[in-house]
Amino acid sequence: MSEVLDLARELIARPSVTPDDAGCQALLAGRLHRAGFSCEHLRFGEVDNLWATHGDGGPVLVLLGHTDVVPTGPVEAWSSDPFIPEVRDGMLHGRGAADMKGSVAAFVVALERFVAAHPDHPGTVALLLTSDEEGDAIDGVRRVAKAFGERGQRIDWCITGEPSSTRMLGDLLRVGRRGSLTGTLTVHGVQGHVAYPDKARNPVHQALPALAELTARRWDEGYESFPPTSLQISNIGAGTGASNVIPGDLQVLFNLRYNPHWDAARLEAECEALLKRHGLKFDLRWHRSGEPFHTPEGSLRSTAREVLASFAGAMPEESTGGGTSDARFIAPLGAQCIEVGPVNASIHQVDEHVSVADLEALPDLYLALIERLLVR
Repeated sequence: MSEVLDLARELIARPSVTPDDAGCQALLAGRLHRAGFSCEHLRFGEVDNLWATHGDGGPVLVLLGHTDVVPTGPVEAWSSDPFIPEVRDGMLHGRGAADMKGSVAAFVVALERFVAAHPDHPGTVALLLTSDEEGDAIDGVRRVAKAFGERGQRIDWCITGEPSSTRMLGDLLRVGRRGSLTGTLTVHGVQGHVAYPDKARNPVHQALPALAELTARRWDEGYESFPPTSLQISNIGAGTGASNVIPGDLQVLFNLRYNPHWDAARLEAECEALLKRHGLKFDLRWHRSGEPFHTPEGSLRSTAREVLASFAGAMPEESTGGGTSDARFIAPLGAQCIEVGPVNASIHQVDEHVSVADLEALPDLYLALIERLLVR
């Protein structure tokens, strides 16, 4: 078996369901330490974070990943044990194979090869790993980025190993992500008997016009490669379960995915003003998952485009689609961020898998990116 396949299998065999790292980072830190890296373990709460660096000064290139995985779901639904990696029909199966232990293994192999070939390379190359990407994302890269900001840690370029490819390795280059903002809305009414609506105040009836306006609003027309901002209601509920009771409260959970036309504070103000304009009595709690980020044309994008084209045989699509990633916490430090990784078709699914051929190509892809950025 290949070096990267062996390491990916070792990582998959550790059941690191978020936020448990299950020893993954210790394994990787040991390898990187032997390769000459300085390793710093940053543990916040129940979350393990690893910061491994080689070289000094700028530019600073960071490879960003996570060792935690989502729960497996019903184990009996899998064709094989999700934490016993198995190769079948050219695919490596196991939880985290694509998201993202395959990329993490490739990162480490690429870094080992890079420092062996360029022991006195310019600048700094680093690996940042967390065990809190798939969970609350509070004590992982968000917290590390805060600590980096406080101590003045410089980051020029960041390559995240999230599974970004769609049909074949290297066919998509992610150059940004939308922001994510979640609102938990409670509209207050007065509970009563449905036969006496004059003695009650129905929060469902009161809220419907406001919710209709929120969902129908055209927030913007998009931003460069970003789609228009979207608001989606994900949960809504009210009532006691009885058909003859007007509910006292209505609960609504909604999410905004937004482009750089907006920031969270302005969106919050817009939503609250609309609800007040409809005369609602309400409470609204917000959770800011992260602001949008966008890497403009420059050395990072152009280098990545050339490298991916050489692997995929055609220029990659440059996209800002998808959900969020931990790069949203690194970008505010002043870093240009891209995402490059394997095919994402099976992530978070039963029988998650990654192509062995793609996995074995990933270290060369990451190595090419590192060499072109740091040693030209």
